[in-house]
Formats: sequence, structure tokens, C-alpha cells
Amino acid sequence: MAMETARRGGELGLHGHELHSESGRAAVAEGTGTFVLVLAIICTAVAAALNTPVAGGAYSSETVALAGGAALAIGVAALGPISGAHFNPAVTVSLALAGRLPWGRVPAYLVAQLAGALLAAVVAWGAYGDRAREMADLGATAPAAGVGSVRVLLVEALVTFILVLVVVLVANDARVSRGGAALAIGVALAVAILVSGPVTGAGVNPARALGPMIAAGQLTDWWAYIVGPLLGGAVATFLFERVLRA
Repeated sequence: MAMETARRGGELGLHGHELHSESGRAAVAEGTGTFVLVLAIICTAVAAALNTPVAGGAYSSETVALAGGAALAIGVAALGPISGAHFNPAVTVSLALAGRLPWGRVPAYLVAQLAGALLAAVVAWGAYGDRAREMADLGATAPAAGVGSVRVLLVEALVTFILVLVVVLVANDARVSRGGAALAIGVALAVAILVSGPVTGAGVNPARALGPMIAAGQLTDWWAYIVGPLLGGAVATFLFERVLRA
């Protein structure tokens, strides 16, 4: 029944279930989930950048992707029934554009997501000290040397397209279990981070990008980290709704 409701254009959870929680409770879930997701990513990135030993050796770049994918999978499994577990403004806006999330929920979701990301950056600063901000920019995304803002926008759009396409596909397939959906979405984020990390620092999420940027005072090409994911998410949703949806 919940899957059929989602297919008819109801409020879309990432597992195809209906959302019964009120907006306030859902917004708290979004803020909490985004906090955990961003904290996992940027703390791992800071530890890698500072070459902090971990039981023998420091984290590698691949560990950032693993941390992000695992944190998202956990958040989707735990908080999906409450808010839909977007944790990403690109996901929220894309689903609203497709008519699968009421626009009335969007402002609260976006504010909660940004607040969660900003809080995660502040907590990472407190946990790792001033070196995390001065030497690692609190894990803030930034273009690689020689990468312009247009390329940042395009790469961010591409990897967010991948993530959002997986989200809408597993949410509308009755054969995919909740656990399977959480795993698929987490792996999709890990792939997106691996693809875009060497070029853009792997935003894939305007909240994840802006939170650490604001806390670190590092705002290079900030607009591209917003526009790119929003564009990629919208294209993915359009492709699903117009072509791939049964």
C-alpha cells in the first residue's frame, strides 16, 4: 500500500513508504541525519589531511568515501520512516519538483540540513582543534588546482545525478527491501565521492559543502556546489519520471 501511495505521487520516503510524521519531527530527523553524515565525512577527511595515525597509519582518500557511504546507509535505515532520509537539499528539491514531496516541507528540510551540516563542522573543529580549521579547512570542499568553477558545477551535477537516480529507482521498486535500499544509496554516495573527490572535493550535497565552508571561512566557488547538485538531481528525477518509471 505504501509503495502504491508513493507511485501515485504521495510523500516519498527513500524506501517507498509513506511519511506519517509531522513537519517538525521530520525536520529534526533531517538535521540529525545530515549532522551524522557530514560529521563522518569531514572528520575522516580532516584526519586524512592532518595525517593523523589510526592504529598504525593515517586514513586514505578511499576512507572518506567509505565513511560517507556507511553513514548515509545508517541514516537511511534509521531515519527513513520519519523524514524520508534525504539529508541533502538536492534530493529534497528534486522530489518536490517531481511532486513527490509537498513544497510546504521543503523550507524546514533545507534549514535543518544546513544547520546539521554547520553543526557537524563546528563539532569537528572542537574535536580536532584549530589545526583542523587552519590546515584542513574542516574538510570543506574546494576545487583541485587548475579546476574552474564551470567544471566544478558539471562534475557536481554528474555525481549528484548518479546519487539521486539511485534514490528514486530504489524508492519505487517493490522488490527492493528497506535494507537493500539503504545499502544501494550508501554505495551510490561512496561511488560519487570516489569519482568527484580528486576534482571538486566531493560535495554531492549543498549542505555538506556549505556547512564546512562557512565554519572554515573557505567559500571558493560556493555557488557551483549548490547549483551543480540541484541541476543533477533535477535531471535524474526528470529521467526517472519521463523515461524509466513503469
